[in-house]
Amino acid sequence: MPIESALTLPLIDHHCHGISPAELDLKQFQALFSESYRPPPPGTNEFQKPLGLAIRAFCAPLLDLEPHAAGEAYVERRLKLGAAEVNRRLMQAARLDCLIVDTGHRSNAIHTFEETGGLAGRPAHEVVRIEAILEEVAASGVSAENFAKAFADRLAERTAKAVGLKSIVAYRSTFAIPQTAPETSEVVTAVGAWMKAAAAAGRFRVSDPTIIRHGLWVGAEICRAKKLPLQLHVGFGDPDIYMHACDPTHFTDFIAAMEKWDVPITLLHNWPFLKEAQWMSEVFANVYYDAGVILNYGAAESERILREALQVGKFQKFLFSTDAFGLAELYYLGAFLFRRAFASILDDWIADGFMTARDADEIVRLVAQENARRIYPGV
Repeated sequence: MPIESALTLPLIDHHCHGISPAELDLKQFQALFSESYRPPPPGTNEFQKPLGLAIRAFCAPLLDLEPHAAGEAYVERRLKLGAAEVNRRLMQAARLDCLIVDTGHRSNAIHTFEETGGLAGRPAHEVVRIEAILEEVAASGVSAENFAKAFADRLAERTAKAVGLKSIVAYRSTFAIPQTAPETSEVVTAVGAWMKAAAAAGRFRVSDPTIIRHGLWVGAEICRAKKLPLQLHVGFGDPDIYMHACDPTHFTDFIAAMEKWDVPITLLHNWPFLKEAQWMSEVFANVYYDAGVILNYGAAESERILREALQVGKFQKFLFSTDAFGLAELYYLGAFLFRRAFASILDDWIADGFMTARDADEIVRLVAQENARRIYPGV
C-alpha cells in the first residue's frame, strides 16, 4: 500500500508564482503551459505533450468533466465556470500547507502573493527577485553613480518582510561568469552603458554580468544578515537559457562563498542537472535542491524523474516545489504528481528492505515541510 503520509501530508510549496485572474481563451490558456515563445506547429496544440495529457486526465474531473476531455472542451468549461471558481477549486484541491511565492515575474498580470495564498486558503510568503529590483531601480531615473546605493536601499526595503531572495543569473548571464563582487567603478561603468542602451531600446532588462554579480552580492549580504535563503534558477526554462552553461557546478565558487557566510542556497528545478544538484547538496552544507516544474512537464514520467532526483541526494536537503505560474492547474498537478510518485517510490524502498515505514514517514516530514521550515524564517 502507498505510504499514507506521502499522500495526505500538506506540502510547503517553496517556489511558485502568482496565478492569472484572466478569463483565458484556448490560445491564452495553452501559452501558459508552454516554456516557448513560439506557437506549436500548424495543425497541432500544446495538449499534445505529457503536461497537456495530465491536465486533461487529472484536472478535468475537478471542473466536472470526464477524464481526458478534449482540450477545447476543457477550456470551454473553464470559461463557463470563470477563472475565480476554477482557481479556487484547483488551488484548494492541491492541499498545500503554505506557499512561498516569487513575485518578480510578470507581476502586473497575476494575483499578488497574498491573493494567491487566499485562493488556496493557506498562508503565503514573498521571495524577492534580485533582477526585478535591479531593473526597477534603473528605470527610476537614478544616475549611474547613485545606482548602487539606490539599489541597496530598495532591495533592503523590499525584503523587510520577505522570507528569501531569488536570482535568475542562469537566465540572464549563465553561471559561467566571474563570481566575485565587482568593484564600484566597474558597476558605475556597466550601469551607465546599460542605461544608455535601455533608453534607446525603451526597455530595462538586465543581462550584464557585472551588474548581476553586484546584485547577487548585495542580496547575499542581506541574506547573511537576515538569515534568508537565496534561490537560484537552474536548467529547464524558456529560450533565454544557454542550457550548457546553466549547470550549477559552474557556480561552485559563489556557492562555496555563501557556505562560509551560512547562506542557504536552494537550487530550483535542476533538470537536466539533477545529478549535479544532488552532488552539491552532498558536499556543501548550505545547498538544498528540488525537482520543481519538471515533474509537471514529465507528467506520466514524473515518478521516473523523481526517482532520479532522489538517487544520491540528502533527504534533509530536498524540497517540494511546483514552480507554478499563471495556471492553478500547475499547482494542483505539481502536488498531485509529486505525492503519487513519492508514495510509490517509498513503497518500493520498503518492499525492497531498504527502510521501514517509520523511516518513510520521517522522510516525508522532512521533504514536505521540515526542510523548508528550517531555512525559510517564519514559515
